[in-house]
Amino acid sequence: MRIGVCSRSFSKNQELCSRLYDISNDVKLNQDGLVLEGDLLVDFLRDRTHAIVGLETINESILDKLPGLEVVSKYGVGLDSIDLSALKKFDVRLGWTPGVNSLSVAELALGLTLSSLRRICEANSATRNGQWGQLQGELLSGKAVGIVGFGHVGQDFARLLGPFKCQIYVNDIRPINSKNWPQVIQTSLDDLLRDSSIVSLHVPLTTETFHLIDKRRLDSMKPTALIVNTSRGGVIDEQALLAAMSRGRINSAALDVLEMEPPSVDDQLITRESVLITPHIGGSTREAIIAMGEAAIRGLIENKLPDADRF
Repeated sequence: MRIGVCSRSFSKNQELCSRLYDISNDVKLNQDGLVLEGDLLVDFLRDRTHAIVGLETINESILDKLPGLEVVSKYGVGLDSIDLSALKKFDVRLGWTPGVNSLSVAELALGLTLSSLRRICEANSATRNGQWGQLQGELLSGKAVGIVGFGHVGQDFARLLGPFKCQIYVNDIRPINSKNWPQVIQTSLDDLLRDSSIVSLHVPLTTETFHLIDKRRLDSMKPTALIVNTSRGGVIDEQALLAAMSRGRINSAALDVLEMEPPSVDDQLITRESVLITPHIGGSTREAIIAMGEAAIRGLIENKLPDADRF
């Protein structure tokens, strides 16, 4: 087993690397902090049989140049950067464990929600600049919260909302067992957006969810609404979001993910006071990093072709 670790954060984690050497003494780490894409990614993995990838793009053009690659194991949960049909075509197996960082992401979603409602970052900045004023915020308690996507993260977020006694609306492509979730109401996406004061997005990025939240859906929301995105940047049409805010159609947003990461310096979302932005840190807790790393290591051994039921 000749392992190539593309992920920079995995490669810098001594605890995870030590566990990786327990299963192979032929390990290549991305310790130079390189962004591996295109030919650089191919060169890094050229003599590898097994790869651990984070945000690296694995597609047909990459796999075509890596005939010795047998397994791709995902460090993290999002599969939008991996072409599953290409894996199947080249008979490359996939190691993937869903939900390993769900609580970490859900806690950030809660933190972003509270920070936005109480204007914590704005108050901190004003105080550091010598301004002592009591900014008026809003309670989370008792609010109507819409959760779009009720997988591992969405469910953890719903549990965290328990003490706040919110009315929780949920939209998901699968029916929800009402016996397990008596406190939530499953509804259509349009009804959820219309009725919720806070909307939190927890869906994968697919062709169906790209720009899921577009101009029409933004315009259907309450003008006082807060939209929180800890899933993937492309789920929201960012230009439509900016336009809706400029027209007073949306009050505020809290985004851990953007369509372009890192964003350009002239990205208007960054400078807008009503937008709270963090640099894709949903899974960046010590506990989640170890859990994702352990899952990626297991994935080197426990894997299947991506047409299996688990995918």
